[in-house]
Amino acid sequence: MSEATEYLANVKTSLMQRDPQQSEFLEAVNNFFGTITPVLEKHPEYIKANLIERLIEPERAFQFRVPWVDDEGNVQVNRGFRVQFNGSIGPYKGGLRFHPSVNLSIVKFLGFEQVLKNSLTGLPIGGGKGGSDFNPKGKSDGEVMRFIQSFMTELQRHIGPDIDVPAGDIGVGGREIGYLYGQYRKIRGYQPGVLTGKGLSFGGSLARTEATGFGLLYFTQALLQDQGEDLNGKRIKVSGSGNVAIYAIQKANELGATVLTASDSNGFVYDPNGIDYTIVKQIKEVERGRIKEYADRVISAEYHEGSVWDFDLTYDVALPCATENEIGKDQATRLASNGATVVNCGSNMPCTPEAVQVFHETNVLLGPAKAANAGGVAVSALEMSQNSERLSWTFEEVDQRLEKIMQDIYTQSAEAAKEYGFGKDYLAGANIAGFKKVAEAMLAQGVI
Repeated sequence: MSEATEYLANVKTSLMQRDPQQSEFLEAVNNFFGTITPVLEKHPEYIKANLIERLIEPERAFQFRVPWVDDEGNVQVNRGFRVQFNGSIGPYKGGLRFHPSVNLSIVKFLGFEQVLKNSLTGLPIGGGKGGSDFNPKGKSDGEVMRFIQSFMTELQRHIGPDIDVPAGDIGVGGREIGYLYGQYRKIRGYQPGVLTGKGLSFGGSLARTEATGFGLLYFTQALLQDQGEDLNGKRIKVSGSGNVAIYAIQKANELGATVLTASDSNGFVYDPNGIDYTIVKQIKEVERGRIKEYADRVISAEYHEGSVWDFDLTYDVALPCATENEIGKDQATRLASNGATVVNCGSNMPCTPEAVQVFHETNVLLGPAKAANAGGVAVSALEMSQNSERLSWTFEEVDQRLEKIMQDIYTQSAEAAKEYGFGKDYLAGANIAGFKKVAEAMLAQGVI
């Protein structure tokens, strides 16, 4: 057993003893461990400094009570979280998620992935994540506002433009960011750089709404072009119908591809003529309806209950944009048999480890979330820059910067995978490229 292998085994044993119930976090860290051994063998100084154990332990984590009053006058209580995972290359940066599934394990998993993702952007931002088990679905605007005001009253103690800059995530869109910023401003005063994803009227950036979906397609285009192919004419299966999926569909159409599906937690729609993102946007963002309504409005579409990944269809590219672990071993096998050769992750960790193994065995190329969906946080960092300069860039300028960042992320991942003997394993490449920048910053700053 090499020194690097033994070191990782010891760190893993210690982690399992400390956090045995945090399955999502353990899965993310184990995925990382499976790719990092050759880096440690080449850089024994990382072992000497115990960088891996330091990297996987958050610098700090907060959990707090969030009491609020519903429309019937009843007092409700939720849990709030913020994990400031690693700030070695800049202020902590990462979204807030409002969903019943949110717990410390989820937030730590997302925060750990965010450290590597933010490093890949090349921008000076560290990694963090937060949220609450509050569910905004079915709540009135007043209930959402009262909850958020209580949530931010505690969170504001721990964040700031040069300390920790939250953004949106699942359950946290423009309405929620507005309420969050309003409460922060009431308590702490005008500091537009404290949150990103803001409305354009109070410091937001053009192209931020589209950034994750657009960035996913820019990454996909870069990957395909490196294989001597192009998005033009490709058939794409998309899961999800939220922000990422909507703008991924839009950009796919603009680049000449046809998107065949969209989904939500109940089922999915299939349209052989191609999904119309404007109709999905109207249903999901304006009317807050269900995706099945698409089939009521588009004569060529059909609705099915269940997972879109259990639906047989000939296509070229898969873009999972819904949630964690939505593609398991069986779905991955079906995906490969349907002819797909590329899977790029619009959502965080949408493929189980068993699914990833299937992709390796069937030569399906995988663009991991930390690389493929980094467009959102990249433009969030560009929003921070605009706030610092008291300037607002044009949509075209932000979009051009986004495209260049996503192309660079693909190049970094591909080159790192090749350098360390992983071929076209872009998950390994993204892990390595993201880790090395953070590792060098940690080394330079001493044991802190």
